Amino acid sequence: MDALKKYWPFAEKVKKGDVVSLIINLVILLVACALVSWLVFDVIGGILPFIAGLLKLVGLALDIYGLVGIILCILKFVGKF
Repeated sequence: MDALKKYWPFAEKVKKGDVVSLIINLVILLVACALVSWLVFDVIGGILPFIAGLLKLVGLALDIYGLVGIILCILKFVGKF
């Protein structure tokens, strides 16, 4: 459990039953993932188009990170984490 808290700190900030903390942390997580995704695909991909395959792997890892973060936030909200 300590490893989860280390890599997904947003889930730790959600309080059980508090909708406002859940929404705030989900919005922060989604905006951060969207900004990094935009940076990786559009900015870096536009400058270095020959590494598109590697950038797709980075994007997939980022999507998985965001999905796990959302799941952990929801679990913390309902009191299962």
